Amino acid sequence: MPLRPVQVNIKARDHSAVGRFWAEALGWSAYSPGVTTYVGPAGGLVWPDPVAVGIDVVPVPEPGTATKNRMHLDLATTSAAHQAELVARLRDLGATPARVGQGDVPWTVLADPEGNEFCVLEPREVYRDTGPIAAVVVDCADPRAMARFWDEALDWTLHEAADDRAVLRSARGTGPYLEFLRTPDAKTVPDRVHLDLLPYPGDDEAAEVARLRALGATDLDVGQGDVPWTCLADPEGHEFCVLAPS
Repeated sequence: MPLRPVQVNIKARDHSAVGRFWAEALGWSAYSPGVTTYVGPAGGLVWPDPVAVGIDVVPVPEPGTATKNRMHLDLATTSAAHQAELVARLRDLGATPARVGQGDVPWTVLADPEGNEFCVLEPREVYRDTGPIAAVVVDCADPRAMARFWDEALDWTLHEAADDRAVLRSARGTGPYLEFLRTPDAKTVPDRVHLDLLPYPGDDEAAEVARLRALGATDLDVGQGDVPWTCLADPEGHEFCVLAPS
C-alpha cells in the first residue's frame, strides 16, 4: 500500500527552541518523546496524527547555510487582519523577514529562528479547512514529473499536474496540501527540511522502499548510520525518509 506523509522533518542546532517556536506559531504543542522535539496538535501526543502533518525537529551539530531550502511551509490565515496579527506574533516569537526573490506579493516570507523559510499566506478559500499549515511546498524543475512520482509514492490524491504546479492532498480531503512549484534555481545542497513517510501497519518497509526505487527514488547517505528508517531522494534529489511501520 502506498505511504502516508506523517511529519515534516526540520534539522536544528537547538531543537527545543525551534520546536517551541513552531508550537507557538501553529497553536500546537511541543512534545519530547525522545531525542527530537515533535510538534503536533494540542490535546496530547497522538502519532501519527490522523489529520495533521506534524513537525519533528531533529538536533544536528552543523548550522544552516545561506542557501534557501527547497521545501517550506505555507501557513493559512482567515482574513487580512488575521494575517497581519500572525505575522506580528511570529516576529515577536523570533521570526525574521526573508528575501527569496518573491517581489511584490500578497503573502509574507519569514524565517524561523534558525533561518528556515516559510510563508504566511493571505486568505485563500482553498485553504480554509487545512488547519494552520496550508501546504508543504517543494521547489522543483518539473512539476509534472514530480506529480508522477509522488502520486505513485503516496496514498494521497493528485489534484493538479501542470507545467508550473502540481498539487496533492490526503484522499480524505483533510490537512495540508503537498505542492510542487516550478522554480528556475537548481538544488545544490542537502535541505534542512524534508518529509518523513510512514507505511501502514502490517505493510513491509523494505517492500515499500523497493517500490520507491522502482519508481525512480535513489538511496541517500546523509551520515545516518545504522537506523531503522531508510533515507531516499526523489528523481530531482529531494530528500525524504521512510520510517519503520508503527
